[in-house]
Amino acid sequence: MTGKDQAPEPVEPSMMSVDPGTDCPEWLRGFAAKAPRMQVPALFRPPANGARAAAVLILFGEGPDGPDLLLLQRADTLRKHAGQPAFPGGGVDPGDDGPVGAALREATEETGVDSSGVAVLATMPEMYVAHSGYRVTPVVAWWREPSAVGPADPREVASVARVPLSELTDPANRLRIRGPSGHLGPAFRVRGMLVWGFTAGILHAVLEAGGWDRPWDTTRVEDLPAEVIDLGRRE
Repeated sequence: MTGKDQAPEPVEPSMMSVDPGTDCPEWLRGFAAKAPRMQVPALFRPPANGARAAAVLILFGEGPDGPDLLLLQRADTLRKHAGQPAFPGGGVDPGDDGPVGAALREATEETGVDSSGVAVLATMPEMYVAHSGYRVTPVVAWWREPSAVGPADPREVASVARVPLSELTDPANRLRIRGPSGHLGPAFRVRGMLVWGFTAGILHAVLEAGGWDRPWDTTRVEDLPAEVIDLGRRE
């Protein structure tokens, strides 16, 4: 990230940002400004080519429990990513006009979000999901006019939740998950969901960059539950 005393780095063509001061509350402005220049964890650095473009919507809102983020849990019957918590999102289609359009379209299709009430603030650098072969652009947005949300298509989405940042940063809800390969990654237990893998990696980076993270016990390690592994083996 750029330090306070350094000149701003140029934004690459694959990224975008707008003046967050006119489109989001004070608590979100700092993160919105940092988002296009966030460092991509080594595990998620994309290859030079050969991966399909995709996008996810990192939608911040403000509900009765304070600032929150929109997450969903995918249906257990899906062929890919069955049962996994995730941000709304999916592949970029030819008619999407890029990652921003794809993220908004997918959020509407999956959760019923009314995109007219969403202000896009920035895009983060591309991240690579090796398991599915996608180059994913996280799209950061502010939910200036919240709409009702829920599983828009129960065949794909089991549940939708607005998860308060206070719950995501609560040390009691933080842990690390060890996958079948032995890799350790951050995880969250919130709203009846175990958030792990790529989504948890993005969440961890977002909380740190936004200055919202709180100290938590990184020695708390659990194995990925057998039922989650079994769902993944169906792919």
